[in-house]
Amino acid sequence: MATPSGARQAATHPQVLTGATVVLPTGTVPDGRVTIDGTKIAPEAAQGTARVIDVRNHWLVPGFVDLHNHGGGGASFSGTAEDAQKAIHAHRRHGTTTLVASTVTDDMDVLVRQAGLLSELAEQGDLAGIHFEGPFISPCRKGAHSEALLRDPDPAEVRKLIDAARGRARMVTLATELPGGIDSVRLLAEHGVIAAVGHTDATYEQTVEAIEAGATVATHLFNAMPPLGHRAPGPIAALLEDERVTVELINDGVHLHPAALELAFHRAGAGRVAFITDAMDAAGIGDGRYMLGPLEVEVSEGVARLVEGGSIAGSTLTLDRAFKRAVTVDRLPVQDVVAALSANPARLLGMDDRVGSLEPGKDADLVLLDDNFDLKGVMRQGVWVVEPQLA
Repeated sequence: MATPSGARQAATHPQVLTGATVVLPTGTVPDGRVTIDGTKIAPEAAQGTARVIDVRNHWLVPGFVDLHNHGGGGASFSGTAEDAQKAIHAHRRHGTTTLVASTVTDDMDVLVRQAGLLSELAEQGDLAGIHFEGPFISPCRKGAHSEALLRDPDPAEVRKLIDAARGRARMVTLATELPGGIDSVRLLAEHGVIAAVGHTDATYEQTVEAIEAGATVATHLFNAMPPLGHRAPGPIAALLEDERVTVELINDGVHLHPAALELAFHRAGAGRVAFITDAMDAAGIGDGRYMLGPLEVEVSEGVARLVEGGSIAGSTLTLDRAFKRAVTVDRLPVQDVVAALSANPARLLGMDDRVGSLEPGKDADLVLLDDNFDLKGVMRQGVWVVEPQLA
C-alpha cells in the first residue's frame, strides 16, 4: 500500500483565518472569518485556544475539484502507484484538493490492472475515484487516443471496468452513437457511474437519445466532437440545452476560444459548468517529451500535441491557472468561477456533503489567493499543503 501523499497531521488546536474575502454558497463576505478544527471547518473556535492567521487582502475559496485529470508533476495515472501519488501531490500544490484520476485508451487487461491500482488510492482517500476515458470512443474523434486500441462500448466490457474499480468508478466517457453505446449508458446509470458523452461523432438526435438514457456529462465540451452547425447542431447543442447535463470546459486559452467559453456559460448557466484540467504529465513541469498512455507527446510553449499527427494531447493546465484566467481574462464573476471549480463538480460526484464549499462540518479544504488571484496557500483536511505566503 502506497503512503498517502501529504500525510502530515492536522493542527492540534483550531486555526482561524481572518480578514479575507470569503466566497460562500450565499455570496462573498468581505473581512470574513473561517475556523478550522482538526480536519473540518467549524462554526467557531473557543476563545484563547486558536491560532489566528491574518489573511486580509486575500480571497478564501473552497479547494478545487477536478473531474478529469490524467497526471502532472512529470507523472501519470497510467503508471505506478508512486507515479499516481506524484501527480496527486503536484495538483494539490495548485489547489486541487479533490481529484478524479483519468485513464487513457489501452488494452483492456492494462485498464483492468490500472483500475485496481487506482482504486486502492481511492480507498485510502487520495483520489475521489476513477474516470475511464476510452477505449469506447469514436475513431473519427479519437484525439490523443490510439486508434488501434479503440472498441465499441460493449456493456459486458464496460461492466468489466466497473467491477475492476471495486466501487470507485466515477465516470466513463463514451461515444454513445457506437453499437452498444445506449445500453452502456443505461448500465452505467444503473450502477451509479456517470455516463459522459465525449470523443463522439454523434448527431443532435443521437445525443438526445443518450441523455434520455442517462448520460449527464459532456466530456470537454466542444473538443473531440462535431462543431455546432446551423442545420446539423450535433452534440454541442443537445448537451448545452439539457438541464440534466454538466459540461466540462478546459479553460487554458488553447482548447477554447473565449467566445465558446462565454457561449457555454450563457447557455448552460453557472450551475452546469465544471472546469477541468484534462492535464497530462507535463502539468506543473514544463516543455519536453512525454508519454500519454502508449502515445508520445511533445509539449512546446505549454501546449501538448501528439508527436505523430499533431493532435492536442490533453493540457498542461492546473486549476489555479484556470481560476485566474476565468476571472481576469474571461471576466466571469468570482462566485460563478468557484461554482465551476468546486461546488458543481462536488455535487456531480455526490461529494457535496463533504467538499465543494466553505461550510461548517465540511472538510477543511481551501485555497488562499491574493488580490491578483495568484495562489498563496492550500489546505486539505486541515493540513497546509502550501503554507500561507503572506509577505
